Amino acid sequence: MSDNRPTTGIAARARAAHDLIKPELPVAAGACVVVGEVIASGSMPVSSILILGFLVGFFISATAMISNDYFDLEVDRINHPTRPLPSGRISAKEVMILALLFSVAGLIAAGLLGTLPVLLALAMWAVSNLYNWRYKETGLLGNMMVAFCLSQLFILGGVAVGRLDNPLLWTFAALIFVFDLGEEIAGGAMDMEGDRKRSSRSIALLYGRRNALLLSGLLFSLFVLISLIPFLMGWLGSALLFIIVPMDLVILYFASRLMASRGPEEGRMRIRQLYLSTMVFIIGLTAACIVQPMITARSVP
Repeated sequence: MSDNRPTTGIAARARAAHDLIKPELPVAAGACVVVGEVIASGSMPVSSILILGFLVGFFISATAMISNDYFDLEVDRINHPTRPLPSGRISAKEVMILALLFSVAGLIAAGLLGTLPVLLALAMWAVSNLYNWRYKETGLLGNMMVAFCLSQLFILGGVAVGRLDNPLLWTFAALIFVFDLGEEIAGGAMDMEGDRKRSSRSIALLYGRRNALLLSGLLFSLFVLISLIPFLMGWLGSALLFIIVPMDLVILYFASRLMASRGPEEGRMRIRQLYLSTMVFIIGLTAACIVQPMITARSVP
């Protein structure tokens, strides 16, 4: 980790920390916990549970972002040389301190929610850091570890409000698992050069970029099929399909553009578009879950 001296100045270090954490991702993780709370309980939770749930998702996810950059330093020198650590804008010691602070904050917030939430948060923290430290090179197994952690954000929301009996909650968890697995496999197809350096067993390196993107596209298609289950099972009214179907079509469109991408930069752009589209999808489906009881109540004479 030579030539890894931090850039001086408070503003520069704050910017480096911002780029290290990638706050839009931890914010989305915190929002997923809140969504899980809303779906599981059928209403907005009390403010204390809402805030604590968000903080758990935010800090645990941010810790994973930080430790990922720490363990990926040598690979990022090739794939992402402008990242804060390989570019020298922040030191390895500062990264470790930041990871420790965020870990403690996330686990404290989970502890305030109860025993089960802190145990689940600890499991997510452990799996995500094990992945960053040792299992990223395992390919599909590592991809599934990441997908597991993200899917458990919704389950954490259900645990926080003491409700795990709502099938919509598990549908959301399945959606995120399938989506992130597809995203991880596609990401491996974009990072082949750096992955070769660490002897990764990614799907792209084992079976080729085209096959990896094909598998990714199939998983995004499965995502769309799972999104229709709440309507087929009658958990949500068919009138709300006008929210879901357009979003499904957008996701399929970007998935097709990802499969046709001609290089890593274009591919990463398509993955980001898919990610943002899915966040909008989750918001839309959450709104549908909230609106559904209102529509049902109005229809009762």
